[in-house]
Amino acid sequence: MTNQPYGAYDPYQDPQQAQGVWPGQQQAYEDPYADQQYTQQWQGQTWETQMQPPVAATAYAPVSPAPAPVPQAAQAVPEAPAADGSGPEYGPATMGGNSRVTDAQRARAEGRSPIIEPGMQPALLTALLGLLLAGGAALGTYALLVPLVVLQGLTAAGWFRLNGMWPARQGIALGFLGALAADAALLVSDRSTAAILGTLGVWVLLSLVLQLRSHADPDERMYGLMATVVAAALAIAAAGYLAADASAVTVGAVAVAAGVVARALPLPTPVSVVVAVAVAAGAGFVVDGSAGALVGAGAAVCALIGHRVASYDYPSRFVHFTAGVALPLAAAAPAVHTLARVLT
Repeated sequence: MTNQPYGAYDPYQDPQQAQGVWPGQQQAYEDPYADQQYTQQWQGQTWETQMQPPVAATAYAPVSPAPAPVPQAAQAVPEAPAADGSGPEYGPATMGGNSRVTDAQRARAEGRSPIIEPGMQPALLTALLGLLLAGGAALGTYALLVPLVVLQGLTAAGWFRLNGMWPARQGIALGFLGALAADAALLVSDRSTAAILGTLGVWVLLSLVLQLRSHADPDERMYGLMATVVAAALAIAAAGYLAADASAVTVGAVAVAAGVVARALPLPTPVSVVVAVAVAAGAGFVVDGSAGALVGAGAAVCALIGHRVASYDYPSRFVHFTAGVALPLAAAAPAVHTLARVLT
């Protein structure tokens, strides 16, 4: 075995023996992992921290998380009134210095569905339109057609705005065109009820085809389809005044006019409903006796349903002066037509 120079590395030599040849002698074998062992033992660093450049320690003030922004429409919204009416009422309050917040906006900010009745002014317009229908029926078919077309146009426009869809010119035009088609079919077929049902079926199919061609989202297309179909159905159903007898139209229109005005009186809701039906039945009795009272009561019940629908979800002044005016009369048309046929 040849002699090796001092400090040379022997692969067959035990590293522990090489370290302890003489006390205080420098280690002949250098461990490549020695630095990492010392680093891990003394500094507590890892491999990732060794690769990063040194960063000077800087003292930072503790940062508190910023509060989440509060929607402006939800600021300073009072509590909802209790069921017994003892809670606070919703008045003309302002929030955050903005303009006056309507009752509908306040209800939507609180997650409620606003139920706001149209009031006396739309009720008077409904009564005026009902009296025009009654007078037109007494004068003849074509005199009745003029206020009927106005009623059908208000129904189609008001239903779309009631559902929060605006502008919706195509849907309004489609529903109004369906109403005109039903009127024309009634005039051609000598006021046959089948003309109304046939027009309604064709317009449902046409609305479906037009919505399938839309490039909107599926949910939006379905919502638009339902709004279009219902608007067309209500406008076409109003053509029932044209299919009914002239005396039945007079009784029903007068009864709806009286009942809607009575419903707008400042009374509790249950009392107001009872008073409205009673007034409508009385008006029908004055016009056509006991049969007129039954027709008037049935027309008033349907009219009050339409009045309630016009007060629901997204009411506004435009809704109140379109749907709030037209829906009571449009909803009463099938009842007037059906009850007149049953009672005569």
